[in-house]
Amino acid sequence: MPGPRAPGGPRASGERRPLLGRRPRGPRRWRRAAAAVVLLAEMLERAAFFGVAGNLVLYLNSPDFQWAGEQASRAALVFLGASYLLAPVGGWLADVYLGRHRAIVLTLLLYLAASGLLPATAFPDGRRSFCGEVRQAPLGPSCPAPGCPPSLPSPYCAPTLYTGLLLLALAASSIRSNLTSFGADQVMELGRHASRRFFNWLYWTINLGAVLSLLVVAFIQQNVSFLLGYSITVGCVALAFFIFLFATPIFITKPPKGSQVSSMLKLALQNYCPWLWCQHFARDAQDARLLNQRCPQPGLSPQEDIANFQGLVKILPVMVTLVPYWMVYFQMQSTYVLQGLHLHIPNIFPDPPANSSVALSTRDSRYKIPEAWLLLANVVAVLILVPVKDHLLDPLLLRCKLLPSALQKMALGMFFGFTSVIVA
Repeated sequence: MPGPRAPGGPRASGERRPLLGRRPRGPRRWRRAAAAVVLLAEMLERAAFFGVAGNLVLYLNSPDFQWAGEQASRAALVFLGASYLLAPVGGWLADVYLGRHRAIVLTLLLYLAASGLLPATAFPDGRRSFCGEVRQAPLGPSCPAPGCPPSLPSPYCAPTLYTGLLLLALAASSIRSNLTSFGADQVMELGRHASRRFFNWLYWTINLGAVLSLLVVAFIQQNVSFLLGYSITVGCVALAFFIFLFATPIFITKPPKGSQVSSMLKLALQNYCPWLWCQHFARDAQDARLLNQRCPQPGLSPQEDIANFQGLVKILPVMVTLVPYWMVYFQMQSTYVLQGLHLHIPNIFPDPPANSSVALSTRDSRYKIPEAWLLLANVVAVLILVPVKDHLLDPLLLRCKLLPSALQKMALGMFFGFTSVIVA
């Protein structure tokens, strides 16, 4: 049964709107409820993501795996990099085949299965099942010739862990590329101001999930048990999945309409390689035209595709400038953690730890402030500044007609980032 037409405009073919919107004043109330569910799911997913990434270096450096510091840092960087580089894959699948709602549900299932690998390898029987027995290092000098660099042993359980981390990165990247735009669909009818506030609070909930993860999960992983800590991350993903699934009746869902990336690539191929385009597609043009006349395909018109392509060309230089920024930013979750091991961090309770990394095993205290807590300076500042910006700074600047554009805000943020790197 098709959903009711929302008041105020036509509805796209295949778009489904909640039946609850029929009630008086229903659309605004249920749009806010749908947005709240998206924010809650985003917070739980971010808590799970930072629960995995926050202490991943120390987990791989623990006596159970005994990876060298550079090997553990490399795995953490591969996981973090893949979680962003694979985002176009999930977005493209949602745009072309699945739709955002179905893509999010399937991705959360993949997230749940992949995140279960870490607690499964955190106890001896699970490690033997997934990784096999630990290989003993051969006896003999690690560096037979004088002056040669010592060779690192092959990391234990590397194929299994890298596979699980890449699947986890694919799931996290797909959530990142689809959940944000899906949340925007829920509040689009409420106006531009509601959309801007939604994205402000989306960023706030992302950092709230990071704070909860770093405060609770990282402490449990480093001081109590990696098994318990990673089990909490699995619970966060499971809770996000069921909350999102049960809230389906109040969501606005839209069918897949084709990928803008594919359309823009075709336009680029037409403009810069016209001979190649004609060679490959001219013989099928007549059949495609007949097919479109019989069964019109959903999506944007060629004029809209051209306009979007021109807009992408304009913002591409801005997007390129973000690459070096994020390269430096993600050092906080890899090499900065190892550097934090050399800081003088005060003890909380005495007694030696039983579940610590190789670098931490030389210390003499059981409960310590986790090195992952060093990341809290960033996220706590965001938690404080987003409400201040949303309720105080933006309204004040808007009344004074001094509210900067998005590009000016990005430039100011890059300036502060550049200054922080110089200070560091």
